[in-house]
Formats: sequence, structure tokens, C-alpha cells
Amino acid sequence: MSNEEIFLSGFLLFIAVILALDLGLFNRKNVEVVSFKKASLMSFFVVALSAGFYFFLVNYGNYLHGITDVEHLELLVKKHYHPIKIMPRDFEHSIALYNHNIGIEFFTGYIIEYALSVDNIFVILLIFTSFGVNKRHYHRVLFWGIIGAIMMRFIFIFIGAALIEKFSWIMYLFGLFLIYTAINMFIKKDETDEISTDNHPVVKFANKYFRVHNSFVGNKFFVKIDGKRIITPLFLVLIIIEVSDLIFAVDSIPAIFSVTKDPYIVFFSNIFAIIGLRSMFFLLSGIVDKFRFLKVGLAVLLTFIGLKMLLHTQLESIGFNNNHSLLIIVSILIISIITSLATPEKKNG
Repeated sequence: MSNEEIFLSGFLLFIAVILALDLGLFNRKNVEVVSFKKASLMSFFVVALSAGFYFFLVNYGNYLHGITDVEHLELLVKKHYHPIKIMPRDFEHSIALYNHNIGIEFFTGYIIEYALSVDNIFVILLIFTSFGVNKRHYHRVLFWGIIGAIMMRFIFIFIGAALIEKFSWIMYLFGLFLIYTAINMFIKKDETDEISTDNHPVVKFANKYFRVHNSFVGNKFFVKIDGKRIITPLFLVLIIIEVSDLIFAVDSIPAIFSVTKDPYIVFFSNIFAIIGLRSMFFLLSGIVDKFRFLKVGLAVLLTFIGLKMLLHTQLESIGFNNNHSLLIIVSILIISIITSLATPEKKNG
């Protein structure tokens, strides 16, 4: 096995352990509604893990690709377009620069994915409420939803990286697409999203080709009737959430590729944000409507990332780097949150 395969296998094993602990694999009978306090503790735990991984990369990131000499380091810097200058006669200093850079790339990608996940929370909450899912079952649906999301992101990211390596002009298409998404998000920022439970494509497809039970059966995805396994509405909700995540991945993955072309760093930042999505959902689901300017902030964020993709050559020529990107991204998010809290929406009557 190569260094990358060993590192990735270890990372996936680590994530599996975290999912088992954090998402209740060892306590599957616990179907209580997740409290705000518990969600806060879980969120802190996941964010702390992400911060720990950042510091690991800053100090030992070179072990990811098994860098042992200057030639290998120069090859990776060129291949993944890392904005650092290698000093052939000072290998240790060059490694330190490389590790610091991929640490910043990971953290920036993590912030982008985490921020965009907030918009995903709006949709997930809408799906749950539209289908009338009992709050006690949110935990189970999100658990399996996250596992599905991890598998889909893995496929998307490494296929995307292969395409970018072969066709560098794809980055310009990604940039244009993100700007289009941002404009669309801004135009529709005040629209109220709705889901038709009867006419949703997933529901219509399932009803056409499978047997679907007409009501929820506790927290079960399937139920046996007359010896035949039948899909429950809860399983349909899970599939709809997976489809929604697939749509969000089309935005978020290209956005992180604007920060780094290393597929492993893109994958790591994505996965850490995803495993924190469930706890963030329970933390923000009751107050997410208070962040009324967040969609505007996300639209500005996607516009910035799109422009960065389109103008990356010009930006690099003036010394613009990932530290500047991180500062701008964090500033956009902070301003949108503070503005939302400082100017709450006035309710009629």
C-alpha cells in the first residue's frame, strides 16, 4: 500500500470510531430527542477534533504523501499547485512551509464546507417537517444520512481531482457555476421553500417501482408484511436527504477545490464538516431562522470563491494566498451573523 492509501485507511478507521461514539452506534436503543446541551457538547467535540487534525497537519502533514526528499516535495507542490516556494538546500524549512500550507488549506476548506452546511440545515429541517417525522427519529435518519454522504463525497472528490489534473480549464467552469449559484441564492433569499410530499420525484419513483408503507413504523426504514419487505416513509425521507446532500456537494466540493487541488485535503475537510453536521443541526434547528442574512453571506462567499477560481493567476501574481482567503471567508460569515443578530426581522402585528 502507498503512503496515501495507508493514511486514508487510518483516517477512515478514525472517522468510523468517531461516528460510532458520536452518533450512538453503541446505544442504538436511545431514541430520545437530542437536547440543545447535548448538541452543544457534540459540536464542541467535533470542532475540537477538527482543530486537532489541523495541528497534526501543520506538524506532520508530510506523512500524508510520505515525503522523504526535495524532489518528491517539489513534485507534489507542482502537482497540487501549492502556493509555496521550495528551498532545495533547506529541506526541513521547506517541509515546514508545506505542512503549514496544507494545514491552512484544510482549515479554510473546513470553514467553507461548515458554512455551506448551514444552508443544508434549512433544507433538512424542511424535509423533516414536511413529512411529519417525529423528532425522536431525527438522530437515526441523520446517522445513516452522514454515512451515505461520506461515501458520495469520496467518489465525487477523487473523480473531480482526476478531471482537474487532466483538464485544468474545468476550474473556470467551477468558478462560473459557483457565481451562478450565488446569484440564484441571492435572488431567492426571501423565498419560502416548500416540499410537496406527494409530488416529490423520490416519492413518485418509489411508489412506482417499490411497495411503500402508508405510514411511519417507529424508527424503522423497512417493515415486513406478509413475508415481504416494504419501504417505510422514513426511508424515503433518508433518500431525499441524500439527494439533497448530493445537490449541495455540487456547490461545496468545487468551492474547496478553489483552496487546494490535493484531493486528500479536500476529502478530509469535507468529512470533518459532515460529521459535525448532525450536531450542528440539533444545535441550530431551533434558531436557524434568526440568521436571516446568512443566505446573503453565503451568496457573497460563493461569489468570492467563484471569482478566485476565475482570477487565480492574477491573484497569485499579486501575492494573494490562502491566508488572505481564510480571512475574507471568516469575515463574510461573521458580518452576516452579527448583522442578522443585530437587526432581527420585525414580525407583523
